[in-house]
Amino acid sequence: MSNDREQFASRIGFILAAAGSAVGLGNIWRFPYITGRYGGAAFVLFYLIVVAVIGMSLMLAEFAIGRSARQDAVGSMRKLGGGAWTFVGWMGAFSAFVILSYYAVIAGWALAYTIKSFTGLMTLVTTGDASGAVFSAFVSNVPQVLLYQAIVMAFCSYVVYMGISGGIERCCKVMLPSLFILLLLLIVRSVTLPGSGAGLSFYISPKLENLTREGMLAAIGQAFFSLSLAMGIMTVYGSYIPKGEYLPASVRWVVLIDTSIAILAGFVIFPAAFAFGIEPGTGVGLTFITLPVAFSQMPLGSLFCAAFFLLLFIAAFTSAISLLEVNVAYGIDQLGLTRKKSTMIMGALIFLLGIPSALSVGGHIPQIAGKDFLDVADYITNNIAMPLCGILITLFVGWFWTDGAKAEITDNGSLAFPLYKLWLWICRVIAPVAMAIIFIYGLKW
Repeated sequence: MSNDREQFASRIGFILAAAGSAVGLGNIWRFPYITGRYGGAAFVLFYLIVVAVIGMSLMLAEFAIGRSARQDAVGSMRKLGGGAWTFVGWMGAFSAFVILSYYAVIAGWALAYTIKSFTGLMTLVTTGDASGAVFSAFVSNVPQVLLYQAIVMAFCSYVVYMGISGGIERCCKVMLPSLFILLLLLIVRSVTLPGSGAGLSFYISPKLENLTREGMLAAIGQAFFSLSLAMGIMTVYGSYIPKGEYLPASVRWVVLIDTSIAILAGFVIFPAAFAFGIEPGTGVGLTFITLPVAFSQMPLGSLFCAAFFLLLFIAAFTSAISLLEVNVAYGIDQLGLTRKKSTMIMGALIFLLGIPSALSVGGHIPQIAGKDFLDVADYITNNIAMPLCGILITLFVGWFWTDGAKAEITDNGSLAFPLYKLWLWICRVIAPVAMAIIFIYGLKW
């Protein structure tokens, strides 16, 4: 353990940074449309139960591992579990590396649409076909797509280069409150649209008959992925948490912020969708194709369109800096690089890996077994590496590092953790089984 290891300067800074890592495209983009697909409020209620039982348990396990070892994800698992468990850390770091490569591409799209909202976008997206043509033309424009991807990675690298308290913590202290303000602004606009009441009713009225087995599995997957679990982030952030911080309380705050933003995003999407006759379960196209059409029909549509895509960009960016930090921390802890050198190398490598994802959506790279390169990268991380990593982390804490986890969470018995036995058995049985189901179900190509 390095005595001069960086730490978060304040508790609120750490909570906002961890919440920022959890708040991402999954909250603003994916949560609303899968909620629309699987029955509205019934899905939300089941999702909240899964978050409370599985999501919080795995996050607490990762925080405890990171703070105890005071190293990156790979080094933490090696230090606490020995060589046999190092592979778990590698899977997390690998996931973070690959996810950021295509995450920066999508964040670049959001940034581009934020700017385009003020430069004539609203006059071009008055119909669904026209909006689809605009999006297709954009993602097919190689120089433009790569430029925005490069801007995102450069900005992300700068924040991480500035360090934990001076970069990541400071950035999230500005971006998370800004995200909430934009979200509230959009909610006010959305719920005051004529016809928005039907969307509110759909969202807040449980329809248990619509919550199918597939919907339940989607809720488990969404809770798992939305909280940025099993990709090394929470382990690395945990390594920067000062001793004395009560980890269960921190987990509650992070999960509360992350889940609140996901639920609030629904109050933007559903009233607007119903007001303009949009099917809320239409998928990814809802964000970049369908919603711009709705904004084009609103008074001050350019302003609200820009606010929405800025919201999407902030959510993506706060996750992106945490994904980069996972690999930068590896370079510092395991390769002996300075923060500056590690950031430059990792940022450049991730940008290069992201180029095929950026080109594949526009059709410039052949598909792989029917999938774009971006979808392949997403499949490998979300369907294989992350579930396996999550399973092994909970098994490690629940069966092999039990005493160490308890000592870390309770500060060697000086802090009370009344739910310890329940948490332990969730890690031993419930969480691994749930994630194994997601893993097996997700193996379908």
